[in-house]
This record gives sequence, C-alpha cells and structure tokens, in this order.
Amino acid sequence: MVADGGAADCLQIVDNCGRPSGLASRRATKMNKRFTSALLLLTLCTGVQRVHAQSETPQLDLYGGYDYVRFNVNAKVPGFPASSSYNGNGGGGQLEYNMDRWLGVVGDVSGYGIPTYGATAAAMSYLFGPRINLRERRVTPFAQTLFGGLLASNGVGVGGTQNHFAMTAGGGLDVNVSQHVAVRPVQAEYFMTRYPDGLDNRQNNFRYSAGVILHVGSK
Repeated sequence: MVADGGAADCLQIVDNCGRPSGLASRRATKMNKRFTSALLLLTLCTGVQRVHAQSETPQLDLYGGYDYVRFNVNAKVPGFPASSSYNGNGGGGQLEYNMDRWLGVVGDVSGYGIPTYGATAAAMSYLFGPRINLRERRVTPFAQTLFGGLLASNGVGVGGTQNHFAMTAGGGLDVNVSQHVAVRPVQAEYFMTRYPDGLDNRQNNFRYSAGVILHVGSK
C-alpha cells in the first residue's frame, strides 16, 4: 500500500512538472499579448513615417530631360515658304523652388537643334514663371505658365542671331519612385514665339518633355 501511494505521488509530481501551472500560463499569455501589441505599434509607426516621408514637400526640384518642339511658321517673307513646320530636338533643365505644397516658381532653360533646308539651326529657350502642383503620395500633376524668350541662330528668312519673346502654357505629371527621385513621363505645352514673319509675328508651336526629377530638402 505504501509502495502504491509513493508511486502515485511520484506520478503526480511528474505530471505537475510536465505542465505549467495556471499562474505561469497566464503570465505567458500576457507576455504574448504585449509582444504582439508592440509589434503592431512598431509596424504602424513605420508605415506612418514612410507615408509622411513620401508626402513631404521638397524645397527644390531639379529636373533634367529630353525636349521636342514642333515649330510652325506662317510667313510672308521673300524667298521663304508661306507655311512650314520644323522638328526641334534637344534637352534642358529646370529648377523649381516650392513656396508651399501647391505653389512653385520655375526657371527653365532648354536647347534645340532644328534641321532646316539642309542645315541645322540652333535655338535656346529661357523661361520663368509659376507652377501649380497637386501633390499626392505617388503622383504630382502640375500646370504652369512660363514667360521669357527664344534665342536662335537665325530668324524667319533672316540670317544672324535673333532673340524674341516666347511663352509656354501647359502641364505634366511626376511619378515618385522614392523619397528623393521622381520620373516625368510627360510634360506637354503650347509654345508661342514672336518672331517677325511678315504677317502677325506669332508662331504657335508645341513642346513635349520627359525626364527625371531630384527632390532636394523639405518644407
């Protein structure tokens, strides 16, 4: 009988040692809940920081890319076609200073090579003006109107360097690929120049641009 009682006691001890007590189980459950809560909080904070970083307004936007211009000329100049069009290809850069999330001020300088009658004319536009940005986390549509001039190696039926008024009006789309880099797949603009042509001294042209933007600083 004693032997049987001792064996039972030993089995009870082994059973108690093999299973955690109710107090230890409750402590483990609380620790698991605290760990899960801390992990969820850390994940949420990290996500908020990423969204905030991507939605920050940069102080400066530096752009570089390709430019295409369709120059359309209607003229009444001896020895020059009454109506003609030319394709200008080149590249340029822009610097935008962001006043706030919505309003920026842009400086734009671009150069073009323009094949004309077996020769290639050179032109450079220099423009300045306001830009309205509709900033979202991933994309930024924008609209702008820029004013300045177009410096060219010759005019409409006139040799020698010419420099006359120019302006653009249009917009585009920037797509953020990281906090500091974006791509611009399209910028399309009406591009007016005021070169003397014997008629109304106005050329209604089209400009397309695409390139890469570097975001610098933050507001």
